[in-house]
Order: sequence, then C-alpha cells, then structure tokens
Amino acid sequence: MKTLTILLTDGPYVSEYAEIACKLAENALKHYHVNIFLYLDAVHIPKKGQNPSFFTNSGDLFSGLAEKGALIRACARCAAARGYVPEEEIIEETNCRDYFPGIRITSLYELSEMLSKSDKVISLSR
Repeated sequence: MKTLTILLTDGPYVSEYAEIACKLAENALKHYHVNIFLYLDAVHIPKKGQNPSFFTNSGDLFSGLAEKGALIRACARCAAARGYVPEEEIIEETNCRDYFPGIRITSLYELSEMLSKSDKVISLSR
C-alpha cells in the first residue's frame, strides 16, 4: 500500500487547513497509509478539551483519524515551546496528557523518515 504524508503548520481555527487535512486523510485512508505531521502552531490541533463555539472541534477530528489508523505526530520542539510536554507512555499510545490517544510528540527525524517513505506529500501551510 502507498503512503501519503500531510504536513500542517497552522493552528486550529486560524484557517481551514485542519479540516481540509482531515477530509483528505479520511478519503486517503481507503487506499493509503496516512501520516500527519504537526509543526509550528499545528501542535495545538490535537489538544483535548477544546470547546470552540462556531467551529468544528479539531481535536475530535484528529482523534477520529488516529482511531482509523492515521499516524499522527507532533514536533517535539514546537510542542515544548507551546507547553505540551512529552512524558513516559501514559495511555493508549500517547505521550502527552493534553493529546488524544494515538497522537504522539516526536522529533523532526520522524518527519524526515515519513517523507522519505512517502509516495505523496501534501503541505498545508501559509
């Protein structure tokens, strides 16, 4: 099976990139392995406890993608700069109390590996 990697840099509710990435990933999961790498402010996307009034909850969207098999990773330096700290294994394949299960904080080396093994790459950023 081929691999699609999606790179996001915008945080939730700043643009529609999180929702676009979610729709792309949903459809791609039928035919591809899907990797999503969250960089810069995109590390806010999978935060638990979001309660946006007029927007779709991006944390819930990405939690659903992880449940369906998408590999979702967040940049460690970007996450730390924004207050998300990786810890020892906590629950269900996460290493951050603020993130949903299946979503992990990792290094840029994993992004490099994702990109080198990808057949297609989509970057959603400004």
